[in-house]
Amino acid sequence: MIESATRFLTSFAQTVSTMTLYEEGHPARERAVDAVLEAILRMQEEVPHPEFTFVGNEIIFQGRPLHSLRGWGWGPRLSSVGIQRLEFTGPVTRGDLEVFLYDVQARLTGVFVSTAEARQSRPTAIQYGIVGVREGARRPEGEERGSGPSVGYTLRDEIEAVDWLHGELKGDGGLHLLEAEAIVRSLSVAMHGDQQFLIPLLRLKRFDQYTTTHAMNVSVLAMALAEFIGLGPKEVRAFGISGLMHDLGKVTIPEDILNKPGKLTDEERALMNNHTIAGARIILETEKHLDLAAVVAYEHHIKIDGGGYPSLRFPRACHQASNLVHVCDVFDALRTDRPYRGAWETGRVLELLDEGSGTEFDADLAQSFVRMMRQWEGQIADVHQEDDALPIGGPVVSAPAPREGP
Repeated sequence: MIESATRFLTSFAQTVSTMTLYEEGHPARERAVDAVLEAILRMQEEVPHPEFTFVGNEIIFQGRPLHSLRGWGWGPRLSSVGIQRLEFTGPVTRGDLEVFLYDVQARLTGVFVSTAEARQSRPTAIQYGIVGVREGARRPEGEERGSGPSVGYTLRDEIEAVDWLHGELKGDGGLHLLEAEAIVRSLSVAMHGDQQFLIPLLRLKRFDQYTTTHAMNVSVLAMALAEFIGLGPKEVRAFGISGLMHDLGKVTIPEDILNKPGKLTDEERALMNNHTIAGARIILETEKHLDLAAVVAYEHHIKIDGGGYPSLRFPRACHQASNLVHVCDVFDALRTDRPYRGAWETGRVLELLDEGSGTEFDADLAQSFVRMMRQWEGQIADVHQEDDALPIGGPVVSAPAPREGP
């Protein structure tokens, strides 16, 4: 029994790796899928309904640790993208397996597959998702078991990870790129939930949480807008990381200034405005190849007409990513309660973006953002608490195609 489970997991990891190297239909890829299917069927001859749980470096099989694969590197990778449990509830078909493998590959790489075949062949015998969510809850009678992320998928882990990142920077622990990339990958998984496309936006509970909440929201909005205007997966992820890191320089600003309810003094304003330079410096000193994130950190408050800050000695156009994050930054900032003003209604913020199109904001990006928020209104999910379950469920809904024209 243990040998067959080990054989399956080893074959599974090899197959996912092979799928990243070869295009669909390649003989090597087809052989790998056949091999893992055979491993599953052999395992089910011994255990009809095998169950796996991935917790840190431990793999639990049928309720017991699988010592033969302790330290298996794929366990933490799967757990980090929302696959902490894996269960086979019945005979597995090749179609079931292919769609499952597509989703695993998408979660790990951030390149999401939305083929008609994948949508029509939902796994029926492969269950996977988060451990411990709604533990003990019973399904309503007649409700079928689904696949993909649990109904209770939350953003708690991502919130705690961003808090930790900022805490490390404040404590001179440095910038942890792998953790930042994992956060963006996880946010992308939440957006491309197995059942529908979502734009999950956190609502601020306390003013001292603003930096974390804002970073996550701008990352999500930047990825959504990048996808809306037709950018490729690599650019979408790069823009997401840039959005997550755009305000890193604020870790250098005292909390009493960040959350000051009244007007800032000239000295406080100068310190606040310096966060763009400080953020770019932090990124470049830590991860020199993150030049795009550093550029965005430096430029995201510069207006199209040359205003804003920091002032450029030689006026020039800002990077597209900076202009895109600028739009997302202003939208989320204005829709959030701050110590010195209340939150604006979404409609009012969109009107401001429209009015500032071509002066403060890049015209194409501002207008695309306004269209996106109005066209995808049904896909926006306000998250008020860390443990609020994202509304993943219902019919399969892929990300709507961008609409031409304003």
